[in-house]
Amino acid sequence: MKKEIERARELVENLTPLKADCGQFCGAACCQPDEDGQGGVTLFPGEEALYEGADWAKIDGGVLTCGGRCPRAARPLGCRIFPLTPRRKASGALSLGIDRRAFAMCPLAPSGIKALDPAFVSAVREALQIIDETPEGREFLNRWIAEERIFLESVL
Repeated sequence: MKKEIERARELVENLTPLKADCGQFCGAACCQPDEDGQGGVTLFPGEEALYEGADWAKIDGGVLTCGGRCPRAARPLGCRIFPLTPRRKASGALSLGIDRRAFAMCPLAPSGIKALDPAFVSAVREALQIIDETPEGREFLNRWIAEERIFLESVL
């Protein structure tokens, strides 16, 4: 899984939802913890090892929190793909959608995928397909998709 994570991270390393650093547009809203200091990003399988000894990161239960500051090149894959999220078509094929949690913080979310840089969307699609090609990655993505579905149902 390490090889797939590295390839996926590399694909989206220098891209953001806009042609420029989208964090400059919104004050890096997705990087900021909430009022209780909560927040964070779920790590993909194998990513946790990349953050051992990182003084800027705290990992608890497979979730990385950084207090809103990290070396940009070290961003977890979940941060790199935000505000996109994996989805599954009825056929089982992987697709993309806007992460429902993004609507609370990302000014791009209401505009949908078509408002995002096509190169970013394409790279995220390819990165997630790489993850989906492994049994461990597919299981992880399926859990992620199920969790987002539960989140969506709880807010409706």
